[in-house]
Amino acid sequence: MTRLDKLLADAGAGSRSQVKEYIRRGRITVNGQICKKPEQKVQEEKDLICLDGQRVEYARYRYYMLHKPRGVITATEDSRDKTVLDLLGGVDTAHIFPVGRLDKDTEGLLLLTNDGELAHRLLSPRRHVDKCYLVRTEKPLSEADLRALETGVDIGDDKPALPAKAQLNETGDLLLTIQEGRYHQVKRMLQAVDNRVLYLKRLSFGSLELPEDLRPGEFRPLTDEEQERLRNDVKG
Repeated sequence: MTRLDKLLADAGAGSRSQVKEYIRRGRITVNGQICKKPEQKVQEEKDLICLDGQRVEYARYRYYMLHKPRGVITATEDSRDKTVLDLLGGVDTAHIFPVGRLDKDTEGLLLLTNDGELAHRLLSPRRHVDKCYLVRTEKPLSEADLRALETGVDIGDDKPALPAKAQLNETGDLLLTIQEGRYHQVKRMLQAVDNRVLYLKRLSFGSLELPEDLRPGEFRPLTDEEQERLRNDVKG
C-alpha cells in the first residue's frame, strides 16, 4: 500500500503539491468516494482512483524523452546551473534520473526514468546499444577520416574507441553512431582525426528517435510501444 498523494504523483497526475491541492478540492475519488486525505493508504492494484471522474492509471516505472537544450546540465541537481530535471514541469521528479549524460553544450534526445534496471542495461557496454549523433565539424571530413572513425580511433584511453558508423549527410555534417559512452567521446574521436566539434546533437538512443516536433526544452512520456522497443533493445 502507498499514500494517495504519492501514487497520484508517481502516476504523472501532477507534482506532489499539485495533487495535494486536487485532493483538498475534492477532485479525487477512491472507489467512488471523495477522499480529502493525502496520507490515505491505497492499494495500487485494487483501488479505483479517479481525478475529475477519469481513472488514474498507475505505473510503477515512468519513462520520459526530453529534447535537451544546450546550456542545461545532465544532472539531478546543481547549485549553479539548470538541470534536465528542472525542465520536467508538472512531474514529480523524485527518483527520476537521466540515463547516461549529454554534455552541457550538447543537445538532443535524453531518456529519463526511475527504472534502474533498464537504465543499467541500456548503458552496459555488453549490450551494444546504438547512439546516433549529428556532428558539425570545424573542417570537412575526408573519406580517410570516415574510414578511421569506422575502424576505431585512439582517444587517449587504454583501449581505442570501438568501430563506429560514420557517414556524411546532404549538408556535409557527420552522422556518427557509437555504442559506447565514454567521457567526451565524440569530441575526442573527432580530435583523433585532427578536427573539432562545433555542434553536437543526439538523434537516437537504441530504437528511440528524437521526434522532429519535440523542440529543445520540451519532453513527453514514452508510449507503451516505445517502452517495449527499448526493452527489446537490451534483451538477451
